[in-house]
Amino acid sequence: MNLRVFKKDIEYFVAEFIDDCALFVALNPHKDADEIAQIIDEAVELYNNLKTRANHPEGNKKAFYSNLTKEMFEKLDELCEKLSAVVSKQ
Repeated sequence: MNLRVFKKDIEYFVAEFIDDCALFVALNPHKDADEIAQIIDEAVELYNNLKTRANHPEGNKKAFYSNLTKEMFEKLDELCEKLSAVVSKQ
């Protein structure tokens, strides 16, 4: 995987998650908008962190990007679980 493709993956997956959050808020404007905004803030923070770290690899690049990809999906899963918890409270 090269850096350009990895950065596009970061943008795609985080943007899709933020779109899901925005869709929930649009369909349910009176429910838990503050919690969703907090989750979106965490997603933006994840995006910024991943982009910064992708630009400054440490050690073996292949292993570094592999671990960073794994971390990205783990953190996105955590954010999805938070979103699911908010959605299921209805």
